[in-house]
Amino acid sequence: MNTQTAVSGVLPLDLDTKVDHGARTRLLLASSVGSIVEWYDFAVFAVCAAMVFNTAFFPAADPFAGLLAALMAQAVGFVARPLGGWFFGMLGDKIGRKRSLVASLLLMGVATIAMGLVPTYAQVGVAAPILLVILRLLQGFAVGGESTGALVIVAESMPARQRGFWTGFPMIGGPAGNVLATTVIGAAIAAFGQAAFVEWAWRLPFLASAVLIVFGFWMRRRIEESPAFVEAREQHDEVPRAPLREALREHPASMARVLFIKSGESALFYLFSTFFIVLATLFLRAPREAALTALFWGSIAQVAAILGAGALSDIVGRKPVTVLGLLGSVAAAFHLFTLESGASEAVLTAATMLTLTCHGVVVGGMSAHFTELFPARIRYTAMSTAYSVAAVLGGALAPIVGTGLLELVQAPIAVAIYASAMAVPALWAIATSRETRGSNLIQ
Repeated sequence: MNTQTAVSGVLPLDLDTKVDHGARTRLLLASSVGSIVEWYDFAVFAVCAAMVFNTAFFPAADPFAGLLAALMAQAVGFVARPLGGWFFGMLGDKIGRKRSLVASLLLMGVATIAMGLVPTYAQVGVAAPILLVILRLLQGFAVGGESTGALVIVAESMPARQRGFWTGFPMIGGPAGNVLATTVIGAAIAAFGQAAFVEWAWRLPFLASAVLIVFGFWMRRRIEESPAFVEAREQHDEVPRAPLREALREHPASMARVLFIKSGESALFYLFSTFFIVLATLFLRAPREAALTALFWGSIAQVAAILGAGALSDIVGRKPVTVLGLLGSVAAAFHLFTLESGASEAVLTAATMLTLTCHGVVVGGMSAHFTELFPARIRYTAMSTAYSVAAVLGGALAPIVGTGLLELVQAPIAVAIYASAMAVPALWAIATSRETRGSNLIQ
């Protein structure tokens, strides 16, 4: 069956008849809440890696070495993402999207709550960072199937003509998780003070995720299976035995495009969020509260940008919106990474709102596009695998490379050049991709 269907044409299967409005509402809420919960957990670790873990788990005579070790511990989580992406993708293509998403949420919750209980280096020595890294690996494994799984089930369940807008909802998990994480961390600092936060109160945001996990689990248990998955199973009696091998054999070009676009987007996101905390506090000499406030407002702007850009992609297409976001992100990076030391909180906030808004445009354009590149039979596996490998190449390395460049060159503009270099392959990949707006996902 042809994978490309004109927007104005009639889809072979009208999803409006497959999912009622109540089920849609539950699906959007469950996918959004679940993604927010998982990315909240990830964001709490990222912020604590830049603020706490360098002294609590990686003490060193050289403060820069301790910070770099903490950021590398954060990056370790990305190493497990390709394996998690393959595992949960395979699970989703074999037994269903819903079951896979419930499993990933529970695994992430257990790992995050356990992080709030891990003893520090001062208490148990080298066992502390080892335990932290193991739990971080479990986090990364879980999140490997989260973003793409939530994206796939929403894309396959909602009407094609507004797919760009609807797929924005699971993708707000990243910035919304940042908002929630910075709010909880900021509240802990305000309530107990910075010294107490570094000493022990950093555990509270990790432990607080237990409430979110229970709510997310309850919501995901109530959603219905994707109509596209059900239809694909009815059309193909046999379960795909090796979905990854099938995806690599039949759709290598599409997987490569996802890899390049996601690598650039992921690098930009972590430069604009995790590395921003390092830049603001160590190089620009801004208070931690000012950096967290800037990230808070920037993440709110990013949520609006993702949904707005997704809606725009339903009108003008996925490609032009994604290209616009990438070019805007490069320009915004040069603005952020040329700020002078001592920049005010207002300047930091404005710059962060600009960078994360541009990044949100990228996400809004690319999200539906990724789902539209693959057939339902192996969609989850193909997307999750390429997506998760790209997150390692982009997201895992970006804060480390940025911090290393800042220490080596002592000029943040070097980081802007690095951001531009990561955006170039993404621009090429989206420019050479076919326009997928309105594609039939049940095939």
